[in-house]
Formats: sequence, structure tokens, C-alpha cells
Amino acid sequence: MQHPLYQKATYLKSVPTINLCPEELTHEVAFAGRSNAGKSSALNVITSQKTLARTSKTPGRTQLINFFPVDETRALVDLPGYGFAKVNIKIKRAWEAGLTTYIEKRDSLKGLILLMDSRMPPTDMDLEMLNWTQEIGLPVHVLLTKSDKLKKGPAKAELLKLRKMLKEEYPNATAQLFSSLKRDGLNEVWDKLDEWMEFERPVKEKKEPVDSRKIRPGSKKPKTKGNIRRFN
Repeated sequence: MQHPLYQKATYLKSVPTINLCPEELTHEVAFAGRSNAGKSSALNVITSQKTLARTSKTPGRTQLINFFPVDETRALVDLPGYGFAKVNIKIKRAWEAGLTTYIEKRDSLKGLILLMDSRMPPTDMDLEMLNWTQEIGLPVHVLLTKSDKLKKGPAKAELLKLRKMLKEEYPNATAQLFSSLKRDGLNEVWDKLDEWMEFERPVKEKKEPVDSRKIRPGSKKPKTKGNIRRFN
């Protein structure tokens, strides 16, 4: 199962500040989440590629804004995982400043995919991100990742609990269950991306119905001449 647009994603560049972002892009959807929430795995599954997100893991890129265009004007954007500890404080402050400017000022940013581990309650950083996006009016779609690690009942309960909180406190946000391992929830997240990207998936043509009146194997088709039907 592949998406006709997102499977075309390719790595373009990694930048520290909004001033260096690609100018030609008009529609971007960014992916954010705490470290180890499954962001790279989700990006790879959504784009039907095995190593796309690893491109941004090369030295020096882990604190940068990474662009993966899917066509001439649209791109998926991989943001650094927040909550990492082993980072020089100066680098961390510079990253936070660059990220803040990107999220608040980037006109082409249409929405944020926020990844949370379904086995854990939202972290303080997750809630800070929700508060921040609520304040600036940025749409958010939460992926409760690693849902395959839970049984269906508990997973559904976690989703309902989160949706209740979002409805009451963060009306700019929606949520779903997602499993990169089982590829569960793919169509739902694709639909959300399509909405933000203003992309309409082509409708598959319906196959012509097969005529049930088939000639038996080995038999010859009848020939007609005038009103007389003859068989060889």
C-alpha cells in the first residue's frame, strides 16, 4: 500500500534557521515529538521508504530542520526530537530559537504531526507543544505510536482519553492510533496530510465487469452468418 504523492519524498536539505528554508515550497507538514517516540519509523512508513528519515541522522543534522519534498511545492519536514539530554547548551538554545521561529513564522507550514507513545501519558513537553500550537492557531494531528504494543481494548481507551482532553482543551488538535510495525492507521494519516497539502488522490478506475457467459476452455466460439449459426 503506497500513496501516490508521499512515496515520492526525497531528501533536499537541512537548515538551522527559517532564513535558509526552501523558498519554492507553499505547503509543508512538520513532524515533531519527543526522542524515541517513533518519528523516524512513522516517516518511513508514511512514505513507503525504508531509510528516508535516516538521511537526517547524519552527524550535524540532528538539531536541524530537515526537508523532504514530495513535489515542486509540497514537502514533509522532519523536526528534531525534543527532550534530548546530551546536547551542548549553546546548541540547544540555538536549536530552540530556530525551531520557534520556523513554527511561528513559516507561512507554508500548514500543520504539525505530533507523535506520542501510546503506552505513556502525554509528557510535559508534549503538553507544552499542544499549548504552543493552540496559542498560535497551528493545526495538530497526534499519532499515538507503537499502538501494536497494546491490546486493542487498552489502545482504544488511551485514544478516547486523549481525544476527550483535546476536545476540551485543544480544539486545534485531532488524534489517532498508529503502528509503524503493523502499518495500522496509514490511510487516516494520509487523509490528514492530503487535507493540509490540498492534494486530492486520483480515483481508481473501476474495472469492467466480467461477462459471466464464458466459453468453456477448449471450445470454439460460434460463428454467425446471416440468421444461421454454424459451428466448425
